[in-house]
Amino acid sequence: MDYLKVQVVESSFVVPSEPTPTKALWLSCLDMVQSNKAHTPTIHLYSSNDAAAADFFDLGRLKKATAKALVAFYPLAGRLVDSDDGRKEISCNGEGALFVVARADGDLTIDEVKKFKPSPELRRLFIPLIEPSSIIMAIQVTFLKCGGVVLGTAIHHAATDVSSAFHFFQTWSAFCKHGDSAAVELPCHDRTLLRARSPPTVHPDALSTLQPRLVLTEPEGPLAIEIFTISRDHVASLKQLCGGTSTFCAVSALIWQCACVARRIPPDSQVRVMFPADVRRRMRPPLPTHYFGNAVIRLYAAGPAGDIGTAALASVAARIKGAVERMDDELVRSAIDYYEMAETNKRRTGTGILPPTDLNITSWLGRPQHDADFGWGKPQSMSRAESVRGGSMHLMNDDGGTGNVRVLVCLEAENIKELGRLLYAKL
Repeated sequence: MDYLKVQVVESSFVVPSEPTPTKALWLSCLDMVQSNKAHTPTIHLYSSNDAAAADFFDLGRLKKATAKALVAFYPLAGRLVDSDDGRKEISCNGEGALFVVARADGDLTIDEVKKFKPSPELRRLFIPLIEPSSIIMAIQVTFLKCGGVVLGTAIHHAATDVSSAFHFFQTWSAFCKHGDSAAVELPCHDRTLLRARSPPTVHPDALSTLQPRLVLTEPEGPLAIEIFTISRDHVASLKQLCGGTSTFCAVSALIWQCACVARRIPPDSQVRVMFPADVRRRMRPPLPTHYFGNAVIRLYAAGPAGDIGTAALASVAARIKGAVERMDDELVRSAIDYYEMAETNKRRTGTGILPPTDLNITSWLGRPQHDADFGWGKPQSMSRAESVRGGSMHLMNDDGGTGNVRVLVCLEAENIKELGRLLYAKL
């Protein structure tokens, strides 16, 4: 992709269309965990039936919808700053979201872009260069000569988790498609709902399920990215094999087992699979459905590599399911207190890799990732633009509502082909 280029033809800031609260938005410790992870880059791909259609992704209409959506989602128009005590916060100042318009050189088509794997090059092409880094949200609309559009977005992880981000996409696209008649549900911005207890208290059993402090190392060799697809029929078989458990537990169990073998981990080494879990419905009382911010904690399941690599898949899935089922209000509160006491804003983050004994699996399964219809049809595809942390995987529904599951894997290059071979051999 190094030979591909895009030309920026316009760069501006879109501000909320109406006055919004001017204040400092306090961040919970669940936001602070993410505050140094920077922006999450995603792309939506749209194809026009008529490449000459004058109104396809009309910029005036799209900017108007952006400005309207930013009224309700006003933190996205702010800036990430340090408070007087050094804690990160969002300055809700209405400075706006970065909005870039670009055109791709050459005859690149949407079908070709769909084949690209997440990479720094894909991000370079379709995600805006964010300067200064305090900008919360950036948007890039790239027009292709074939008539298609690549909509690239980057939202700072301190502002949203995946549930909140998709809520914004749904609202933004609804305003663009339906205007003032759009039916939308407003977000809740009260992040004090996730404030730590006073004094903070961690339940003795919490650390058997709650992911401890994240440790990253520098990669010893190159990393590789692959996308493996598991068919709907194979997903159904996996779930049945695992006793009727969820798609997430069944697919994660398969990946964990195959990764232990592919990485040739000594049988007596302790291995972990970690995953973010949404706490909105697990708290008592539950958080508002459209709580806007980070409302996830990281859980884990563990065991000896030899056991995980050779056990019946149902047994491996049961370990993951057990961690999920232990997540109740007390565990969530303990997690919040633990993160607060651990000064999570100083936790190490970046582009290092997890130890070879660890995997991190993030699920977008069941998320409305293909609902962003701005009035010109649903996206043909939606995905991350980049994945840079070794040992990390994303589970996503396949494009087109097929029921297939895509597994985006970032792993050591020397092990990734063997992982794919083992995964498909077990299906």
